[in-house]
Amino acid sequence: MKKYIPNLITQLNLTAGLIAILFATQNQLDYAAYFVFFGIFLDFFDGFIARILHKESEIGVQLDSLADMVTSGVVPGIVMFQLLHKADTDWLMVDYLSNFKEITFLPFLALILPLAAAYRLAKFNVDDRDDHDFIGLPTPALALFVVSLPLISIYGKHEWAVNMVNGTYFLIVTTILGSILMISELSLFSLKFSNFSLKNNLVKYLFLVLAILLLLVLQISALPIIIIVYILVSIGNNLVGKKEQIPS
Repeated sequence: MKKYIPNLITQLNLTAGLIAILFATQNQLDYAAYFVFFGIFLDFFDGFIARILHKESEIGVQLDSLADMVTSGVVPGIVMFQLLHKADTDWLMVDYLSNFKEITFLPFLALILPLAAAYRLAKFNVDDRDDHDFIGLPTPALALFVVSLPLISIYGKHEWAVNMVNGTYFLIVTTILGSILMISELSLFSLKFSNFSLKNNLVKYLFLVLAILLLLVLQISALPIIIIVYILVSIGNNLVGKKEQIPS
């Protein structure tokens, strides 16, 4: 019975992603975000439970990537499509067939997010370097960034943040840069703990403290900033590591 538990958790992640798709296509982006959060929470624990139960399997690895593709790949693509469509419906307007309906091609830019996510996950499955650190921005991190944007727009209390996430150019840059980061060779630290010593996990603890402080101060507006901090802390950690490797 134990061997089915990790895969069941992964299937629940996939189910959360499918429900999020239904909400996102109906432009109920807040509910889509909640189910993505739930799916990512499950994604964090399925591998952890598998290791505890000693029930890791190749099927579990592949199933995990397929679930991530839906929850952290397809859903952010749909959410970004809806955000781009709402932000600017005046880009490249054309008459559509004989019905004379106007459409804009700009929102279709969002499709590069799931395309990049698919490549990122495929590379993850065959890249042994991802055992301790991530190579390229993890798809759940990108998903958290994207699905938090409509929540800021709906519930955000900081006017500057609301105006920013509703801006067309901000959404375009987020889409392009997020896709590039996912398939890049940038090394980012993993939040998985093999032990809890301060010496071995200083960077992780530093990031978690900063994340908590940002949440306390900025609340929902902190979510995309936390992902940016994660990237910047990783870059700083990489630079320090390279400096230490240079012989004096």
